[in-house]
Amino acid sequence: MGNGIRKVKTSDLELKDRLVSIQRVTKVTKGGRTFSFSAIVVVGNEDGIVGHGLGKASEVTTAIAKGIEDAKKNLIKVPVINGTIPHEQVAKFGGAKVFIKPASDGTGVKAGGAMRAVLESVGVKNVLAKSKGSSNPHNLVKATFAALLEMRDAFSVAEHRGVSMEKVFNG
Repeated sequence: MGNGIRKVKTSDLELKDRLVSIQRVTKVTKGGRTFSFSAIVVVGNEDGIVGHGLGKASEVTTAIAKGIEDAKKNLIKVPVINGTIPHEQVAKFGGAKVFIKPASDGTGVKAGGAMRAVLESVGVKNVLAKSKGSSNPHNLVKATFAALLEMRDAFSVAEHRGVSMEKVFNG
């Protein structure tokens, strides 16, 4: 139903990064255990552009830096109308299911954990969100991105159908 991936160029964008989760991971080798870190990072300009990335390294700061670089390569454009999303959306990735619903002014971002980071980075001020199923941050971020990619504003719907904006609203 969605219109595919909307890629964005990274040049001259003011991107803010948010750390979603960081995990210490272990590799068991012949000589013992080797510890390293895995970081999930979300970047966005809080005006409709957002991206997510995964960085892995032996130090926390390096893992976060790698995650930010990866996130800048995966930017998408999301329609944000009056500080909220255009319509309700349900999406799934792996075991994580997300439900996102527009909200009126003054509601705030009613979302938990990984979803909150993504929605705040995209610039949504008022939204109701619910995550069902898995609470795995990797899959929650990816499910939230899947939901945001399906978002379409009235202009893109009119363009896709080949009709005027009035016809979209009046039937």
